[in-house]
Amino acid sequence: MKITSKVVATSAGAVLSALAINVSAQDPDPAVIAILESSFESKGIAEKSRIYPDSIQALCSDPTYANTPEGQKRAIELQTAALKEITPPSDGKYLGDWEQGYKIAQSGRGHTWRDSADRVNGGMCFNCHQITKEEISYGTIGPSLLGYGKLRGYSPEIIEYTWNRINNSKAYNACSNMPRFGHFELITEQQIKDVMALLLDPESPVNK
Repeated sequence: MKITSKVVATSAGAVLSALAINVSAQDPDPAVIAILESSFESKGIAEKSRIYPDSIQALCSDPTYANTPEGQKRAIELQTAALKEITPPSDGKYLGDWEQGYKIAQSGRGHTWRDSADRVNGGMCFNCHQITKEEISYGTIGPSLLGYGKLRGYSPEIIEYTWNRINNSKAYNACSNMPRFGHFELITEQQIKDVMALLLDPESPVNK
């Protein structure tokens, strides 16, 4: 997973669960918070605020609660809210350049304390997905994306779903492992368009 000032809060949420064995991540033990506070510091663009999980991260870091009827209801509420927050592309165009999208998918660089705030970041898609037949190494946390558009078609519904999923995968699955690329501005709108093209342009190697 890419280290970011916000996404790494997922790890912090896991720490909350691991340290506070008998304490819900919804209401963490102040002693645990004190440990986190004393163990982390801001450095470069990596701000200390990253250690605090947001509501959806806290929910998923607390499986005991998440699997209760109340937790499942809360997950649906959070998913619904996340979906409503996603906006379409500012110019109405969903697809960019698949060749640029391929480069973004291969790169995982960015958002570390060594990087500058204006650095162009990667999407690290190959860390979790197979995307092209040519790749000899890729992650398997996520499903294979070979033939993504060819198999699903190129309808407006598929295009919108794909846009939403890249922007905030938790809008469809509260405990998805996929980074919230648009929600946390991990990559730019144009980069999302380019990754969209990689998945949905019939000329992309994904669909050949």
